[in-house]
Amino acid sequence: MTAVRALQFTGPREVTVCEREIPEPRPDEVRVSTEVSAVSPGTELLVYRGDAPEEMTSDEAIDALAGDFQFPLQYGYAAVGRVTATGANVADDWTDERAFAFHPHQSHFLASPDDLHRVPKGLSAAEAAFLPNVETAVNFLLDGDPRVGEQAVVFGQGLVGLLTTALLADCPLADLLTLDRYPERRELAREMGADRALAPEDAPDEVRDALDSDATPDGADLTFELSGNPAALDDAVAVTGYGGRVFVGSWYGEKRADLDLGGRFHRSRIAIESTQVSTVAPELRGRWDKARRLSVAWRRLADLDVERLVTHRISVTEADRAYRLLDDHPEDALGVLFTYD
Repeated sequence: MTAVRALQFTGPREVTVCEREIPEPRPDEVRVSTEVSAVSPGTELLVYRGDAPEEMTSDEAIDALAGDFQFPLQYGYAAVGRVTATGANVADDWTDERAFAFHPHQSHFLASPDDLHRVPKGLSAAEAAFLPNVETAVNFLLDGDPRVGEQAVVFGQGLVGLLTTALLADCPLADLLTLDRYPERRELAREMGADRALAPEDAPDEVRDALDSDATPDGADLTFELSGNPAALDDAVAVTGYGGRVFVGSWYGEKRADLDLGGRFHRSRIAIESTQVSTVAPELRGRWDKARRLSVAWRRLADLDVERLVTHRISVTEADRAYRLLDDHPEDALGVLFTYD
């Protein structure tokens, strides 16, 4: 292969793959040849559809994603590959090392070793590509602070929703309910440890009925809204009991959520809070930082069967087909990996 292939979003529902010369690393850099990169069905579909706020920084904490969401742009943050060239000042043990990078979809890229994460032995490239999703799920649990005997509900069983369900299933909860519109994902949720997996049209009445009727006050203690659908947030609030916590992990982009806060919510003392992986919650920063959280994510990733979530492996040269599949047929597509053979 004589050229870098780089995916670029050029307009709403328009992607192209550009080619340019493969670069040589500077003294303090390495060159990575990408094996796979994972598509984020949530954020990347917002970018693909043109629903991401143009003026917002993609991710100011990651140098490779320091731009905004104006077209044209490169995006993606889950690349795994082999180090194929090293600069003069880089340690020899980086040569042929498999590494993960928060980097846009691209067949070859330069990076400082400080921005790479060595993939632990025993993990495949495909498994390592799910690291950001698992880290996000870890962050949700750090923010949500599930407690023994609580009742938890998760709206949305996409990649992050299913992984959040898997982590919650390890907690000593009284009940773990999930909701998703697609039967295949509801079955996966049960396999991941959900006690019950319902359809969104069952909310809120059937969800509240399905929770432990002996709990006082009734309703969920902890609810995560991870569906990406703003309409689900109102149902998430409705299934949550007095003094419960609702965490919004979905990013709605330019879409607005219409909430009914004039009824039972007024006296419910329900807390609605955002949860997002770019930062660690202020109250946790005395003992937690991103490095510790990422270390936990690597360990949990090794315990999870994430390859079962891969539904499609598609060459990056056919990226348009991948996004159309995710956009038009989400019932068939869950985990999509770009390949670079």
